[in-house]
Amino acid sequence: MFLQSFYTESNNQFSVSGEQGSQFAKQICNDYNPIHDPDSKRFCVPGDLLFALSLNNYGLSEKMNFDFSGLVPADKLLVFPTSDNSKLVIKDEREKAYLTLVREGDNNPDPKAIEHLVRSYVAFSGHSFPYILVPLMEQHQVMINNNRPLVMYQSMSLNLDQLELEKPEVKLINADMQVEGKRGNVTLHFAINDGGKAVGRGEKKLVLSGLREFDAQVMDQLIKEYEARKV
Repeated sequence: MFLQSFYTESNNQFSVSGEQGSQFAKQICNDYNPIHDPDSKRFCVPGDLLFALSLNNYGLSEKMNFDFSGLVPADKLLVFPTSDNSKLVIKDEREKAYLTLVREGDNNPDPKAIEHLVRSYVAFSGHSFPYILVPLMEQHQVMINNNRPLVMYQSMSLNLDQLELEKPEVKLINADMQVEGKRGNVTLHFAINDGGKAVGRGEKKLVLSGLREFDAQVMDQLIKEYEARKV
């Protein structure tokens, strides 16, 4: 599968180096968040890569819910349990949980269908900043800390009406944000279309921390710096 260059596996233990995680974020997701730079002191493995590895291991199910419970550092050994259970918990060697997957319904292990969905979803997911999040922050007159921006992946759910996918397209339906002090809870509602018809839907939830009063000039500069990283 196309994911092979983005992880290392040994004895059913998986790890992602800083370089592998960074390449996935930039090459597959078009996500240039500094937290995914291999030399960042705050580096963490992209949540979208954990999502992709889960599908790679367990296939597509009609209903899937992914709950992220911790940031995965570079080279952390993760165990993906070999089980047909409906609930699967990805942990490290010390039993610390990082991702919980709950699934229901029929399952499709076809690598091509999985790749099609992964590529479409992570391309959508990687564009959250600035195209979706900035208008939300402006609407609520809050913004992330420009000196230490932190947007965390909290959870994601998928509901698929069919598991045979050829050219799925993930498109935003709407987005909302709830502000609680210095914390912002964002939900992205999206549709999945394939061959001109609706085949599924889902939600992605994010947490924005360290919120402060919105400053258009500072935000514009933050966006410019982010876009410059793509060159």
